[in-house]
Amino acid sequence: MSESEQQPEETTAPVARTGPVRVFLVDDHALFRTGVKAELDAAKDQVEVVGEAGSVDEAVAGIAHFKPDVVLLDVHMPDGGGAEVLRRARPAQPEVVFLALSVSDAAEDVIAVIRNGARGYVTKTISGRELADAVCRVAEGDAVFSPRLAGFVLDAFADRPGAAPIRDPELDLLTPRERDVLRLLARGYAYKEIASELFISIKTVETHVSSVLRKTQLSNRYELSRWASDRRLV
Repeated sequence: MSESEQQPEETTAPVARTGPVRVFLVDDHALFRTGVKAELDAAKDQVEVVGEAGSVDEAVAGIAHFKPDVVLLDVHMPDGGGAEVLRRARPAQPEVVFLALSVSDAAEDVIAVIRNGARGYVTKTISGRELADAVCRVAEGDAVFSPRLAGFVLDAFADRPGAAPIRDPELDLLTPRERDVLRLLARGYAYKEIASELFISIKTVETHVSSVLRKTQLSNRYELSRWASDRRLV
């Protein structure tokens, strides 16, 4: 079959679940794995840790054996790291979803694992409840990233056709109009200029800004501008 006749790669549709999401944990630090398991045990109705590994070889073998729904994957390990696990395990287990969990928020680390097939990337500052929620969301087909990391992926895959939409939980709290106001605010517009640009009253601008401040838990215009810049809204 010629290259032009090849069929597009099929994707596995999410299936309805009757139980918790089955999770396999990969990290070379045993103490950290113990902590993650303890955090996820608090959400047993949502997730269940079925296995763990501390090296690339153990991870590849464990994923093949347990066939989990989601693999929580460390990025940096002595024998190759998350990208190597993805390269070796994902072709044989295409139905398994990979979510990177790392202390690193470096752009090159994020892009490397996403290029190799991870569905999301969260940092180790995430809470146990947030991690359980992220696991469930990637299992259901969402792409999940810690704040500001989504921008790296958007930049890297901006020209890639059919790229999956990426969700930022904090940004999702804002309405489309609140995003419009925030974007102009971050660009240095005064309230009067924002009102003129969006054909709304100054009072309405003030209301939207107050709402954005409340939802983002920020305290002033400077912090809002930096928050918007981190998310490539400017």
